[in-house]
Amino acid sequence: MSPIHGSTIIPCMRYRDAHAAIDWLCRAFGFARQAVYEDDQGGVAHAQLTYGSGMVMLGSVREDGFGQHLLTPADTGGRETQVACVIVKDCRAHYEQAKAAGAQIVDEYAEKDYGGAGYSCRDMEGHLWWFGSYDPWTE
Repeated sequence: MSPIHGSTIIPCMRYRDAHAAIDWLCRAFGFARQAVYEDDQGGVAHAQLTYGSGMVMLGSVREDGFGQHLLTPADTGGRETQVACVIVKDCRAHYEQAKAAGAQIVDEYAEKDYGGAGYSCRDMEGHLWWFGSYDPWTE
């Protein structure tokens, strides 16, 4: 599948307050809601947020079959085993937008030796993200 048809790898996360996370991710990082499905308890059973041709999926924290395999950063002392990397066109502007929305900056915006620029931050519930202008598909 080519990048113009969508992403073939889609990160998935769980949030304690998935509705607030969706709003924040859209405001702070520029994601767009593609789909949000409610569960019976007023939480999010499944949501799809897009950014360019990429996507992340998320839902509310719950002890279901798949949920038994997931922890939130609050459960691990903030440590992650994976991080979503998102290619952005204007990395400086993206950094400023995320910072203004309250993202916790982990690695400040910097021009990279291998090309492009990037920074890393934590979202409102502590998930780690990397945003940068380096595009390994075209560099």
